[in-house]
Amino acid sequence: MKLDRLTHLLTRIPGLSWLWLSTNSKHDETGLSPRQDPSLQTATPAPISLTVLQDGGNWTRGLLHGIMFESLSSQYQHEPGDGGIHGQLLRNNGFQGWDAGLTAYKPLGDVVLAQDINNPLSESITSTLSVTIAPRPQTHTTSTDFVGFANSGYNGIPVSNVEYYTSFWMMGDYTGDILVRLVGSRSGNVYGATNLSVRGDWAQFRFFEARFNASVRPEMQRGYFDDNGDNEWQVLFRADEARGDVLNFGLVQLFPPTYKDRPNGLRDDIAREVEALRPAFLRFPGGNNIEGLDVANRWKWNETIGPLEHRPGRQGDWHYPNTEALGLDEYMQWCEDMDMEPVLTVWDGKSYGGIMRAGEMQPYLDDILDELEYLLGPATTPYGSLRAHNGRAAPYTLPFIEIGNEDDYSGGCDTYASRLILIHNTIHSHYPNITLIANNIDPACLPSPPIPGVMYDYHYYRNPDDLAAMFGLWDNWDRHTGGEVIVGEYGVRNFSDPDGVFWSFVQGSCAEAVHMIGLERNSDVVRMAAYAPLLQHFGFTQWSPTLLGFDSRPASLTRSTSYFVQRMFSTNRGTYVHPVQSTSTFGPVYWVATSNATSYHLKLSNYGDQRQTVIVRFPVAGRGTLEMLAGPRDASNTPYNVSVVPSLTEFVVASDVYTVFLEGWEVAVLVVRVE
Repeated sequence: MKLDRLTHLLTRIPGLSWLWLSTNSKHDETGLSPRQDPSLQTATPAPISLTVLQDGGNWTRGLLHGIMFESLSSQYQHEPGDGGIHGQLLRNNGFQGWDAGLTAYKPLGDVVLAQDINNPLSESITSTLSVTIAPRPQTHTTSTDFVGFANSGYNGIPVSNVEYYTSFWMMGDYTGDILVRLVGSRSGNVYGATNLSVRGDWAQFRFFEARFNASVRPEMQRGYFDDNGDNEWQVLFRADEARGDVLNFGLVQLFPPTYKDRPNGLRDDIAREVEALRPAFLRFPGGNNIEGLDVANRWKWNETIGPLEHRPGRQGDWHYPNTEALGLDEYMQWCEDMDMEPVLTVWDGKSYGGIMRAGEMQPYLDDILDELEYLLGPATTPYGSLRAHNGRAAPYTLPFIEIGNEDDYSGGCDTYASRLILIHNTIHSHYPNITLIANNIDPACLPSPPIPGVMYDYHYYRNPDDLAAMFGLWDNWDRHTGGEVIVGEYGVRNFSDPDGVFWSFVQGSCAEAVHMIGLERNSDVVRMAAYAPLLQHFGFTQWSPTLLGFDSRPASLTRSTSYFVQRMFSTNRGTYVHPVQSTSTFGPVYWVATSNATSYHLKLSNYGDQRQTVIVRFPVAGRGTLEMLAGPRDASNTPYNVSVVPSLTEFVVASDVYTVFLEGWEVAVLVVRVE
């Protein structure tokens, strides 16, 4: 885009921030575009001049902006794996957890449904769905009568114009047709269907699978139709062939297309939005998810691998069932598919229902080594052979392991140091090149003297002003003895109602940007950081806000203001942090300058309501982009209503001086490419 066209556009669109690009090394000392409304100049604070220096900064490792995922889902919690980023759409499909019952199921026709514990699918899937068909009535029925059951998923099943994969196990004396279809629960609209010819008996469960296309009208895809996400998956069989019989169904499944077509993979539409963040790492499986309500219900890696019928699931930490269909291999595949470094958390002896003493830890130390052999061992080792049997011949790469989660917050502080030393020594003796991470930063919980080479994890959620005030938190960190840090969880929360539902808003996202600028300035110390939580299903929300939200409605995927800020920062990562000479102290405008082999970046956040002018001198000039996100202080992107979005402008100039006009409550990323 030509310079005169660029300035013309930027100065004529109401409410849009301006970038004034000088065409020579001299610039207007007021820092204002000649076309700017003169009446605004008197209200504008003095321009801030920034000069980005080439030398004297510090190298980074390029891992700062990543994601944390806990696989939490239910009516009580957030961040869904089941019913969320994991592609399988049917709820309660394996009757896992303590009190599954008939959640999400309903009868179709003259049948009786029950959770059957007497006919398990496997030693792990110990309940199946019993479907009792009523005896033949005295009145005449035709052979075309169908009966069966439906599963309504997680408050409905999303229907799109795509191919679906479905499967189930069946046992019972039925030979004939089974009709599987996607149907509007209220309207009865049939969006896709397939017929399977089956032959069953009571000797064993038999596996059946099929693919079928859903056909939806364009207006449905835009979200304007009667069912509006209130859809169900139905299994129907001929009543006359099954009268008086009982059929059992186990581990029913329905998948839309998965990310990169992985079997048992991630839901493609959600995964692509996560991929767009270009996260540098994934911290998994939590978080609190690793700990368990008691020792027996901790996250057990060896119960999350292999065929799904051999994964028992468990009762999660917030009293919801976890199917563990998103398991250890799926997490590692996710990391490879999105080019993320895996940060694996291992259980450290603490659950919410008990804490192991050091003398009781040996079985759990052995379990950690077994897990690492599964991930890292050659296929000739016992657990490496199991990994190969499960479809992965080559070892994975695992650079980071975190030891437990938040012992400083949940009663484990007094014993964490001894457990940390045990686990550290066990892992380090076998895998000395893996970087280990302590799960807190509290000296009272950690060994003294510190273990050499260990990183420290720090979690915090704050209101906007308090998080912005943490901008300089790491400026004075002891670079010699303090160790490196991962900020495994952070974000703005509304503490006036901490359990309520609210949405990410512009002021909060600006505060997060201020804090992230502080992290980038100190990324020689803060090696990794992750906003949390990542996802929420609108129908199953307690903790909020999150980066991405969705439900079963078409086009429901909602990007928050914080999502856009995270994307702006993460997709413009530098490997070197430059010192910046300035004519102003930090606040309300904050900045950081970085570069990599191809570009220079300046990240800005205006944490205030006044328009600000920033004049920047880079060591280079030429082609670049300006991305900006602004809105009223309290503006939010709410479900189905994404109104605050970033603008992106491309430019080409010969000068090394750039002037950026920041509206109140605005985040900006200025990028100049190295030609």
